[in-house]
Amino acid sequence: MQKKLILDTDLLDITISRLCQELIENHGDFSESVIIGMQTRGIFVAEIIHKKLEKLTKKNIPLGYLDATFHRDDFRRREIPVKANETKIDFAIEGKRVVLVDDVLFTGRTIRAALDTMIGFGRPQKVELLVLIDRKYTRELPIAADYVGKSVNTLTSQRVLVELEAQGHKQNKIWLINKD
Repeated sequence: MQKKLILDTDLLDITISRLCQELIENHGDFSESVIIGMQTRGIFVAEIIHKKLEKLTKKNIPLGYLDATFHRDDFRRREIPVKANETKIDFAIEGKRVVLVDDVLFTGRTIRAALDTMIGFGRPQKVELLVLIDRKYTRELPIAADYVGKSVNTLTSQRVLVELEAQGHKQNKIWLINKD
């Protein structure tokens, strides 16, 4: 197995700061916007973005977690049943601008499932997608991110590993892993 560093701690911090500035440009004071992190790994990215945005805007911004396990199109096809994670959205998304946050955009299937899941909480005015890594050339559905930390050309046989301090790692790093 070969690992190639995509983003180190410093570059990842700069990338997150840039993403926050883009969000502020488009959402202003976030009075009509909410942030929802995708379970499981997207919630860590959402928390980092949320904390930085609240510091920059000096506003309380609603943050929620969304699990789309039961809306996935491959849910019943797996040999081992998948365990669902907590969905925690204790605010209305009806008429709000939702920023859906995930760590890696791969095939687009998880995001499609998230959109189906979100409808159970109301009809948002608009949904935007923020991802740290956009794996180009691997999309199976016509889904694109509005905010991208870094686009990476990948093969289907490769995987992207996001290591965040919030997940218990020593440093924030993102790796591209080649399976031998």
